[in-house]
Amino acid sequence: MIKSANQYPVHALLSHEGNVLYRIPPYQREYSWHKPQWEDLFEDLVEADGAHFLGTIITLDQTTDTLEGSILQVVDGQQRLTTLTLLLAAVFSVLKEHIEELDDDNRTDVTNLGRLLVRKVDGQLRVTPQKQGLNVDDYRKTLEEAGLAVEGERKPYYPSRRIAKCYQFFRTAILNLATAENITEVEAALWVHRAALQSIIVKIEVVSHADAFVLFESLNNRGMPLSPVDLIKNHLLAESEKKQVMNVDQAFRSWNAMLTGLGDSYAIQERFLRHYYNAFKGELPDIPNAVVATKSNLIRIYEVLLQSDLKRVIEALVEASAIYGRINVVAEPDQLTDLDRSFQRLMRVQGAPSYVLLMWLLSKQDQLELSDAHLELVVDYLVSFFVRRNLTGSPQTNALAKLFMSTIDSLRGARGSEVLALIAEKLSSVSVSDEEFRERLLGPIYEDNTDIARFILTTLAEDAMTKETTVDLWRQENSHFVWTIEHILPQGENLPKVWQQMLGGPEAATQTQAEHRHRLGNLTITAYNSNLGNKSFAEKRDRQDSKGRSIGYKNGLSLNEDLVSMDVWTAADIDTRTMRMVEKVIERFPLAGV
Repeated sequence: MIKSANQYPVHALLSHEGNVLYRIPPYQREYSWHKPQWEDLFEDLVEADGAHFLGTIITLDQTTDTLEGSILQVVDGQQRLTTLTLLLAAVFSVLKEHIEELDDDNRTDVTNLGRLLVRKVDGQLRVTPQKQGLNVDDYRKTLEEAGLAVEGERKPYYPSRRIAKCYQFFRTAILNLATAENITEVEAALWVHRAALQSIIVKIEVVSHADAFVLFESLNNRGMPLSPVDLIKNHLLAESEKKQVMNVDQAFRSWNAMLTGLGDSYAIQERFLRHYYNAFKGELPDIPNAVVATKSNLIRIYEVLLQSDLKRVIEALVEASAIYGRINVVAEPDQLTDLDRSFQRLMRVQGAPSYVLLMWLLSKQDQLELSDAHLELVVDYLVSFFVRRNLTGSPQTNALAKLFMSTIDSLRGARGSEVLALIAEKLSSVSVSDEEFRERLLGPIYEDNTDIARFILTTLAEDAMTKETTVDLWRQENSHFVWTIEHILPQGENLPKVWQQMLGGPEAATQTQAEHRHRLGNLTITAYNSNLGNKSFAEKRDRQDSKGRSIGYKNGLSLNEDLVSMDVWTAADIDTRTMRMVEKVIERFPLAGV
């Protein structure tokens, strides 16, 4: 039975004046959000056109002593609530570092923000995570590092766990926002502060655990609500009938023709609609307060566009969707061209933000006097750019749309090789330097971005293949890669004694694991084998399948050539291989045009 269901802005839900505390019960899983979720939350808040909807939480009143205040158990929504408070802790830390620069009102806001996270009357945490995986210990230590009145204990390997990383991610994101928008760090922090506190959460309070679990299951199984894509389609159909420029059946067929080029993914469909506006904004009707298409203003943008010239807009969308589908590799053609293979590489390196530029280039290929060879070079520039960008996080996610839109603006009037030169200059000007790239490559690359680690490893292996030795390292069976990343020194706990002895004993082995397991030199590619992980180095090196084929390090990939002749694997070996591979990566993915 639902006791109440109301929407609240975050500043009311976590009011610094209130006595409400939120506690995550022990049966909940530990904190599990990663960088993609952190990026999405930060980007949505920064781009919000008004109060951003953060979703729903389900709570159960567990108050036993009214003098202590209301204790609400969070049955659903703990990931969102924990992440939100870590973001606010990052805001607090930045503002506190600049406290002398703040006026009286903003200083009061900082004080109130601290009380929003930690209750003033008794110093209790406003949100208490559950205890698995040292969540509570890490959370308290993070709040202490942020400058709040909390005593925390720094447990071993604290910086490498998610709560500490989440907090550091948001601190860096705020500082990067200041750089990207050419504002002060204080202004950036206050921007994020306002956006977060104005955001809306629906709090549903239930009477019993039974009610909570029934409601939780219902909310998660009723299916997706109407997406912006659905709402824009409905608006198209309504406008076509009202304006009578085409009947509803014609409008529906045109819409389906657009989706044919994009595939079934709502995420791709929505991204296409944003990218279309961003790519062709200079040729479309002016829409107030829509400098860039975002998730929050997308519906309003297409309402205006469809009202202005419905038939022309839908015809242009159908034409552009075919180009976008090719760039996005929605359907693999029977005969892959070199350009199609380039698009595959860009997709695998998570280069989707650049599709806005490529869609514009391909739609005007003849006008710009660009050959397919020219476009292949552009994609090569973009692949190198995104290897660097996605590993380092610079430029920031919310700056990418403006980067590619401004690149398009700079190309008007350019032709042929001049287009390439301008794109190379633009990308190089915002890419990280070789020194910054090298520093990140030397670190725990697998932990920083597993997908980029895999892309780098497969690229190094593919570069050395001949026509006779070519292997498809991206082949999948049952939605899983046949070839996967293998940690040479195992990454899991309970390291076997043979490894402990090789590394100098249990304590030295634990330290080596913590410092080196996720580094580039400790990673390779092998055919998937779930039994390979914790075996000895020699067993992993010489492993064969039931048919006598090598599936360990003797699998024929050039990536493993230096491992075949080795008998031991130590921290020094990882360091040596890392240094050698890092230089290859920097040479393989140079700054654009270099």
